[in-house]
Amino acid sequence: MSGDIRIPGKASSVIFVETSETSEQKEVWQIHPYPRKGDEACFKGVRQVTVKASGEAPQCTAGHDVPAIVFSVGGYAGNLFHDFADVLVPLFLTARQFDGEVQFVITDLKSWWITKFLPVLQKLSKYPVIDFDKDEEVHCFKQVIVGLRSHNEFHIDPARAPNGYTTVDFTKFMRSAFSLEREAVLNIEDLSARKPRLLIISRKQSRAFTNVNEIVEMSEELGYEVVVDEADVSSGLARFAGIVNSCDVMMGVHGTGLTNMVFLPQNATMIQIVPWGGLEWIATLNFGNPAKEMGLNYIEHSIAIEESTLTEQFPRDHPVFTDPLSFHNRGFHVMRSTFMDNQNVKLDVKKFRDVLWTALEHLIQ
Repeated sequence: MSGDIRIPGKASSVIFVETSETSEQKEVWQIHPYPRKGDEACFKGVRQVTVKASGEAPQCTAGHDVPAIVFSVGGYAGNLFHDFADVLVPLFLTARQFDGEVQFVITDLKSWWITKFLPVLQKLSKYPVIDFDKDEEVHCFKQVIVGLRSHNEFHIDPARAPNGYTTVDFTKFMRSAFSLEREAVLNIEDLSARKPRLLIISRKQSRAFTNVNEIVEMSEELGYEVVVDEADVSSGLARFAGIVNSCDVMMGVHGTGLTNMVFLPQNATMIQIVPWGGLEWIATLNFGNPAKEMGLNYIEHSIAIEESTLTEQFPRDHPVFTDPLSFHNRGFHVMRSTFMDNQNVKLDVKKFRDVLWTALEHLIQ
C-alpha cells in the first residue's frame, strides 16, 4: 500500500492515514505476516499485525524515504528448511527488486536468527532491521508491504516473480551473500588429477545412516574424496555453506539438512535418500523439484524394506510394510512419527554403488 503510512513501535499495527479525499470507511485487517496461510499450528508462533485506515494517527518520529517490508520470523523459522521455504525465498521474492533500498520491519524477532542470516539480510537491505515488537519510534513510510510474496514451497515461479526471478537467481544470490567461490561445477577430465568431492550429510537422531563407514569406504573406492559432516546450526551456517560449495556431489537422507543444497555450485549433483514409507511425494516436493530448479543434477534413491531399521520394530506382515499409505491417511503427524521420527537407514552399499557411479558420470561427461 502507498500513501501516508505509520508504524508505531510495540503497537503491532500499521496505520494508513486517511485524508478528506479518501474513503471514510474505517477498514481493518488482521494479518499474520508469514507465508503459511491456513496453518493454525504455525500461526500460534506468529504475532498478528493490525492493518487499518484511520484519520487519526500518532505523530511521526522517524521518517523514511524507502519502502518497508513487515514480516515475521516466528512460526517454523529456526528449522533450516522453513528458514528458507517460509522466510528467505519469499523475502528474496519481495525485497530483491528494491536493490537494497528497502527497510525491514520484523516481528517475532530472534537475535540469533538475525545473526545467522545477517549476510542475507544485509545483501537485501542497506538498513539495520527494525524490531517491530520493541522499537519505540513512530516510523513513517510512503510505501509498506505487509507479509511476504510466496509461491509454492521452496519454489519460485518466474512468470509471477518480479523481474522474472528464478530459483537459479536465488541460489546465485545466496552464494554471493556468503562469498562462496564456486559458481558452477566444471567437468572433470582427469580423475587422477582431481578427485570429485562428495559430502555425506550425517544425522545424529532420526533418519541417520547406521553404516556411514561402509558408505565412505565404497565411495572412496569409486574415486571420491569424501567429507562427512552434520548440518549443525551451532557450528555456523557460513562455515557449512563453504563446505557444501566445495563439493561436487551432496547426499543425505530426506530431512532439513538437504536445504544446504542452495550453496552447491550449479551442475553439482544432489542425491536424496528416501526412507521407507511412501515418502516420495514429500521428498520430491521439498527437495526434488527445487533441486532441479536450482540447476542441479538430482537423483532420488528410495530404500528397500531391508535397509530400514523399522524391521527391528515391526514384523514383516505389519501395515508399516504392507500398507504404509494407511499411515498417511491418518494425518501428517502419524505419518511423520512412524516413518520420519523413528527410522534410520542402513544403505545397501552394493546397490548404492550404481547411484554414486551415475553421479560420477555427470561429472565426467
